[in-house]
Amino acid sequence: MTERDRGVLHVVATPIGNLDDLSPRAREALAGAALVACEDTRRTAKLLARCDLALPMVPVHKFSERETLDEVLEVLGQGKDVALVSDGGTPAISDPGGLLVDAALARGFRVSPVPGPSAVVALLSASGLPADRFVFDGFLPAREGERRKRLRALAAETRTVVVYEAPHRIRAALDDLAAILGGRTIVFGRELTKIHETIVRGSAASVAAALGDDEVRGEIVLAIAGAEEADLAVPAGDEALRRTWEDALSRSGGDERDALKAASKTLGLKKPEVWRRLAELGLVRA
Repeated sequence: MTERDRGVLHVVATPIGNLDDLSPRAREALAGAALVACEDTRRTAKLLARCDLALPMVPVHKFSERETLDEVLEVLGQGKDVALVSDGGTPAISDPGGLLVDAALARGFRVSPVPGPSAVVALLSASGLPADRFVFDGFLPAREGERRKRLRALAAETRTVVVYEAPHRIRAALDDLAAILGGRTIVFGRELTKIHETIVRGSAASVAAALGDDEVRGEIVLAIAGAEEADLAVPAGDEALRRTWEDALSRSGGDERDALKAASKTLGLKKPEVWRRLAELGLVRA
């Protein structure tokens, strides 16, 4: 069988909100596919209807991707093309699809990217932060302690950092960012390209204040300014400790006992250890 006789897996980027962002080439790839491997068949059905297409679909999400590999590979083996899409943006970029791409390549099938919308690139382009070099770190951990540990690890990163966050965790994430990164610039993006698109730039604390008390909904992406030389002049651990302590002390109204309890929880350390390190930095009496 020649390469022309073998099916092609097209990795098709789809709109992250505004359906008019679907490119002509993406429409062509969908129209020429014998099967659409998608994250959610209901959402993809709406996209296909917008293109006046009625195509068979197979779900490829985190719970089914391994189970559906053989079905998709069989279609490719029959010399038919398959379009891989996610609910929005580019498949396999913090979205399902990576296992399928890897399996297709391992079987010798051609994988062709059809580039397009990406929440990461969309926010970076409008953030005003350096984007010649950046780091994408996917979703922040859901658990509080793990999230703070990840943010402390990213505190010394000199490149712009982009992460995703869930709406029900965004306030807690912003609190952690404020405690660990202080006044460093954060760019908050919500519902990019949609009617209620929101982009807020400022410190984590000011972004949190701008959100107010209303329920936060929609897809969220954050861009975080990289560390500068002044930030790196102090060891990252000591700087995180100082910022966490000052924030906790402010929130407690100057009550050191309450501040110590809050700071130890934020840092994931025992209170005696936090107090000892604070004393070494001259922030409290030994």
